[in-house]
Parts: sequence; structure tokens; C-alpha cells
Amino acid sequence: MIRLSEPCLGGNEWRYVKECLDTNWVSSGGPFVERFEREFARRHGTPGAVATASGTAALHVALVALGVGPGDEVIVPDLTFIATANPVAYVGATPVLADVEEETWTLSPQAVEKAITRRTRAILPVHLFGHPAPMAPLLDIARRHGLLVVEDATEALGSLYGDRPVGTLGDAGCFSFNGNKIVTTGGGGMVLARDAGVLQRVRSLTTQARSHPLEYLHAEVGFNYRLTNLQAALGVAQLEQLDGFVARRREIAGRYRDRLHGEPGLRFATAAPGIFHNWWLSSVLVDAHEFGTDRSGVIEGLGRRGIEARPFFAPLHVQPPYRTAARGSAFPVSTRLHANGVNLPSSVSLDDRQVAEVADALLEVGRAARARRAAAAQRVSRKPGGGA
Repeated sequence: MIRLSEPCLGGNEWRYVKECLDTNWVSSGGPFVERFEREFARRHGTPGAVATASGTAALHVALVALGVGPGDEVIVPDLTFIATANPVAYVGATPVLADVEEETWTLSPQAVEKAITRRTRAILPVHLFGHPAPMAPLLDIARRHGLLVVEDATEALGSLYGDRPVGTLGDAGCFSFNGNKIVTTGGGGMVLARDAGVLQRVRSLTTQARSHPLEYLHAEVGFNYRLTNLQAALGVAQLEQLDGFVARRREIAGRYRDRLHGEPGLRFATAAPGIFHNWWLSSVLVDAHEFGTDRSGVIEGLGRRGIEARPFFAPLHVQPPYRTAARGSAFPVSTRLHANGVNLPSSVSLDDRQVAEVADALLEVGRAARARRAAAAQRVSRKPGGGA
């Protein structure tokens, strides 16, 4: 089976994990946690970084540290993984959904403007599938309305908006190191911020808000959100390989784009001008009429050929916990993208032959579907009364 997005553990992972085992330092804290945070912050040009147990935890503590809470509203894109909205609910705030752009598939500034109310406290853009959201107009909106900006960069490590790494443009940026991400720690996350006070609060919150190094005294309600030394050891080794990982994902996307160019009913994802896309996942939109089958047919057809493909995330407005967050709004773009979108295998470990195999299998699925449709139409036309 050719998987959608697998980790690539070909660097110093074994050596660093063995060092944790040899020193018996496997749990939270530890030298690799400090090293991972330091090197992550250095790479992004921020004064510090705080490692967390997951990307969801990173979003949660970032919102708490910035003071978002009950009575506040946070604008989130309708097309995203549900973990973008859940931390908003964790802090007692209300997610408010806004549609995405047709070309970038990320949060629409025009939709954000329409969603702002007197209770709006923050905007939470998502760099979907690694493509940076339109941060300049979103930051301008935030400045004019006095709003916070928390970036969900969980899929976008290595992507740039202009010459700035995503996750460094807003008040906080949050990353994920789940097993399917470009860099993995098995499970984990990271918070970036330029304000030292925010970082200090995030660090305190992730360690149960412990206020004394020896005594069990806690300043407030905190969380057990720290990354372990074992996981951080993986993260350090993975971060050493990030540039190569991103280069290979971009190369895979280019090969798909070249191989699928001009195929009826397929539209490959594009990158907006002025951004650097890490191409965490390579994606296509399927026009069922032209291609011969819809995106479910594509996923099933590839699956029969030993290839794992996935649909886009279900929009938040159809998710039972967040249907009221739609507030009666229509979401034509996110609805259409979900109905037609397919994510293709994008693992760094894929070789060129496998990329070609996936692309050729996709083309075969479409051609077979069109042939079946043509044969069915011919049978109908041969029936008495079926012709013109």
C-alpha cells in the first residue's frame, strides 16, 4: 500500500532516542526538549518556543495565554480539521465560521470582515495543507479592529509568507508534529510568540502552572501539556532534515502537476504569488462530469490499486458540535472543495516511480470511468426508443 503521508526516520533518530534511554531521561523536561525548543525558535527567528503534547494543546494554551475566554468570539475557516475549532470551545469562547478563498483554500479576508461583531476577539487562520493563508489582509483587518491573530500552522512547517516563516506573523503560531506531518515527534506541538510574556505564560500553563521549583505550588489551573524528552529527541533529529523534507515534498507536487496536466476533470492545487508552499499534501479537485467519476469514486478506485488517498476535511458547518457556529451563513467554496477534493500520497519516502504509479493510477481511474459511462450511454441508445 502506498500511504498518504508517512514519517521518514532516516537521520539521527535512533542515536538521539538511545541517548535518552542510556541517560534514563525519557519523560517531560530534559535536554532534548530544551534543545528542540531552542532550535525551533532559532529557525523561526523568535525569542523562544514552547513544546507541547500536541498541536491541539498548542492552540489551546496559546488562546489561554492571550486571554481569549468566555464571551469572546474567534473567527475560524470553515474548511479545516476540527482541531482548529475545538480549542476555541475549550476556553469557553465561540467559534464563528467564515468561508475560504477559491484559489488558496484558506481563510477569506472578505468573509472575515463580514463575520466580525462587537464580541470578536481573535482571528484564527489556517495554513491549509501547507499553503499560507493571506496574512497581509488578515493582519490589516486585525489591526483595524483590535483583534488577536493566532496562526494554525500545524500543516505548514517550512512554508513562507513573503520572506517570513508561517507561525511568526500573528500574536502566536502553533505547529503539530503528528506522525503524518513533515516533521514528527510521534505526537506533539509547538507554540511560537514574539512576546516574552506570552511565551512565559504558555510555558507555565503547559506545566500545570507550577510556581515553585521544589514545592507543589500552582499559580492557576494549568495543563499537563509538556512534550517528553523521548519525543523531543525525535523532533531534534527530524528538524535537522526539514529542508530536505520540504524540498522532496515540493518535488513530488511538481511531478504530479506535470503528469496530470491537461487531464479532463482534474485541477491540481496551485500556489499563490509571493508564498513558499511546503506542499505537505498534494491535492486535486475532481470534476465528476468531465473526469467520469466523483472524488469518492477516485478514492475507492485508487484504494483498489493499493493507493491511499483521502478526501478534504469535512467543513465545520456540517460538524454536529459547530452547526450553530454557521449562523445561517452559506459556505459555497468550502462545500465545493470538500465535495471535489482529493489528497494524494505525498510522503517524503516516495520515490519517483511510486509518484508516477499514483498519477497513472489516477488517470486510469478516470479513463475507466469515462469508458463505462460511454458504454452505458451506447447501450441506452441501442434500446428501442432510446435513440434520437
